[in-house]
Amino acid sequence: MQPIPVRQWGWPIPENEHILIAGPCSAETAEQTLDSCKGAAERGAHILRAGIWKPRTRPEAFAGIGEAGLPWIVEAGKVTGKPVAIEVASARHVELALQAGVDILWIGARSTANPFTVQELADALRGVDVPVFVKNPVNPDLDLWIGALERISMAGISRLGAIFRGFSVYKPGIYRNAPMWELPIELRRQFPTLDIIVDPSHITGNRSLIGYVAQHAIDLDFNGLMIETHIDPDHAWSDAAQQLTPDQLGSALNSLVHRRTSVDDPEFLANLEALRYDIDNLDQEIIRSLGQRMEVSREIGHFKRENEVTILQMNRWSNIFESRVQTALQAGLSETFARDLIQAIHNESIRQQGGVMNHETVAVSKANSSETGPILHRS
Repeated sequence: MQPIPVRQWGWPIPENEHILIAGPCSAETAEQTLDSCKGAAERGAHILRAGIWKPRTRPEAFAGIGEAGLPWIVEAGKVTGKPVAIEVASARHVELALQAGVDILWIGARSTANPFTVQELADALRGVDVPVFVKNPVNPDLDLWIGALERISMAGISRLGAIFRGFSVYKPGIYRNAPMWELPIELRRQFPTLDIIVDPSHITGNRSLIGYVAQHAIDLDFNGLMIETHIDPDHAWSDAAQQLTPDQLGSALNSLVHRRTSVDDPEFLANLEALRYDIDNLDQEIIRSLGQRMEVSREIGHFKRENEVTILQMNRWSNIFESRVQTALQAGLSETFARDLIQAIHNESIRQQGGVMNHETVAVSKANSSETGPILHRS
C-alpha cells in the first residue's frame, strides 16, 4: 500500500497551507495545557500537541504528567475543534491514548531507534484506524527511520507521516540536534507521497533560531512544521528554551515566506533551463575528472606495490588536505563541505590503491542492502 498523499489526514487542511502542529512540550496542568493549545489554535495550528509521557535522559528530569494529562489535551481539542496528538512509547501508552480519545499518535526519536519498541507499538496499533507520525531516530540512520515507518505501515496504518527533528551529536554546535537535511531529502526522494513535518523546536533547542529553521524547511518544500508553544515558556517544566509563546508563534508564522515550487513564466523557465544545462555539464565534468584522478591513484598503487611502499604517507596527506581546503575556500566553498569533499576523495583514492596493491579488483559491486518492506513503496 502506497503511503498516503498529502492532505488525507481526515481533518481539513487547506491545499495551499503547510501543516502546523503546535502546543506545549509537556502538559503540566489542565489550565496550562488548555491556554497553550488555545493560543496555538488561534495562531493557525491545524493539530494540537502536548507531551504526556516524556523520555528523559536523566532520572531526575520531569518525565511528563502521565495518564492524568490525557483528559487535558483531549479537552483542548474539543474546545478548539482541533485534532490532538501525543507521543507514545509503549503498547500501554497506545491503549490509554486511544481510550482517552487522542486523535493522532507519534513515535519519538528514542523509540524509533529501537526496532523492538517500534514493533511493540506496531502490534498495539494493528487493526486501529489512527494517523501515526514517526520521528527520525536520534542517530543519522535512514534505514532505521524507513524500517520504523515500514513496521507501522505493515500493521495496517495507512495514514502515515514522518517528523524530522535533527540528530543528536556528542558536542552540539549552534543547534541542539544537527539538521542533516540530506537525510529527510533522501526520504522524500524515495517516498515522494509521504508527509514530512519538520520540528524546528528540537532541531534548534533555542527559540531565537526557530524562525530561521522553519523558513529553511519551507524553502525545501517539506509539508509542515511542529513548533512547541507554551503560554509561559520561561517557566515551562521541560525544554523551556525551545518553546514560543502563542504571540511569538504568530509572529514567526507571519514572517515566513511561502515560495512556489514552480511557475509557468516562459522567460523564467528558459533561463532556469539554461542554468540547469550548465549544472549538468559541470557535474559530468567533475565526475570525469574524479575518474581520471582515480586512474592516477591506481597507477600510484602499482608503483608503490612494486617498490613495497605503504599506501599512506601522512605528511603528504596532511599537506594535500590543508592546501586543497584552502583552494576550496578561495573558490567560495564552505569549510565543512571542503573538508568532507577532500576526505571523501582521499578515502576513495586509498580504496583504489588498496585494491591494486592487494591484487583486488577495483570495481565495486553495489549489493542492495536495503530491506524494503512490501508496504511502503519508493518512487
